[in-house]
Amino acid sequence: MSTSPTTLAQTPTHPHEHDEHCIFCKIVAGTIPSRKVYEDDDLLAFHDINPWAPIHFLIIPKAHIASMAQLTPSNEALMGKIMVKAGELALQEGAVPYPEGGFRTVVNTGRHGGQEVHHLHVHVLAGERPWQKI
Repeated sequence: MSTSPTTLAQTPTHPHEHDEHCIFCKIVAGTIPSRKVYEDDDLLAFHDINPWAPIHFLIIPKAHIASMAQLTPSNEALMGKIMVKAGELALQEGAVPYPEGGFRTVVNTGRHGGQEVHHLHVHVLAGERPWQKI
């Protein structure tokens, strides 16, 4: 069974729903510029404006999903796609391949989890031990 791009991006309410006050939704809409790493119908990846590592970018769903806490089973394919893209894009951006190198993925969820922008995003960091700053 194949999954269409609009199915992947569905939130519990509507596909590609946006929050007009969300900075990441504004980046998706193109009203705030970003240094894009990757884009397709479901996802946008762009460089972090305050990188913590030599390679540091974010992968976000284009649909506004506030956090991992709001994910439902309908988001399984979307999250799987994000995780697969994380590795592909880390290598594309210059990460040393596994096992000598590698990369780190971080998802902050909620205030206690350190989430600052309430639009689901996966940080991808690579380089020589970048997580020591976290």
